[in-house]
Amino acid sequence: MESFRVSNQLEHMNIDLIHQMISESYWAKGIPKATLEKALVHSLCFGVFDENNTQVAFARMITDRATFAYLGDVFVVEERQGEGIAKVLMDSIVAHPDLQGLRRTMLATRDAHGLYEKYGFTPIANPDSLMQIWHPDIYK
Repeated sequence: MESFRVSNQLEHMNIDLIHQMISESYWAKGIPKATLEKALVHSLCFGVFDENNTQVAFARMITDRATFAYLGDVFVVEERQGEGIAKVLMDSIVAHPDLQGLRRTMLATRDAHGLYEKYGFTPIANPDSLMQIWHPDIYK
């Protein structure tokens, strides 16, 4: 099995790839590169790299590193899906020292519930208590 390296260093990340993937996603379609770069700087980022040092996956935790975190912008490049890379990514995220002892960690997903359940994520027990300000077309 191929070995993968996970980095939290933003300078290691392929920003062009990350922007391409996120700006074409269902959750942030059309996000401007400058907006995404600002988000990355203020987040705990995780990049997965193959043996050729090519970035093959990404995720970021929006967190105060003490009480709360939100997992977002998760992707594995299409041509590498099905190789267990998402598990490598999630293993690194849940083991990260700055993400231990948090009171709550959240995410939203349309199609990866099975993956996240393996890491302890469950449906919201009381969704009526959550509120949001949502602008789904903000990048159009």
